[in-house]
Amino acid sequence: MNKKHQIDVKVKPLYLPHQSEPENGKYIFSYTVTLSNTGSMAARLLTRHWIITNGNGGKEEVKGAGVVGEHPNLEPGESYQYTSASVLITPVGTMEGSYRMRAEDGTEFKAIIPTFTLSAIKLH
Repeated sequence: MNKKHQIDVKVKPLYLPHQSEPENGKYIFSYTVTLSNTGSMAARLLTRHWIITNGNGGKEEVKGAGVVGEHPNLEPGESYQYTSASVLITPVGTMEGSYRMRAEDGTEFKAIIPTFTLSAIKLH
């Protein structure tokens, strides 16, 4: 990967028991995403592509412009953080995906969102 175009993505998921309705198959999770420009060129987030997989193996794809209504532009060394939410019909699932970015030189590239687990089950 070109070191000019480098966005690192970290995600922290959180189960929201007070908003969930397990008896109705509704498990709500928030997730906080931090994007960090570790490259040497500014880049703007254009689109998002999520793949959400529930515990039964069912997949849902979500594609759209920006994140939480924004198209953040990250200068080298800058980070951007946002929080969003997802609903599953099972207590455990995963999310993964990518962001399409455009560097200030016009190059478009993907910032990969590594797979992370959503779990309403407490581990002791």
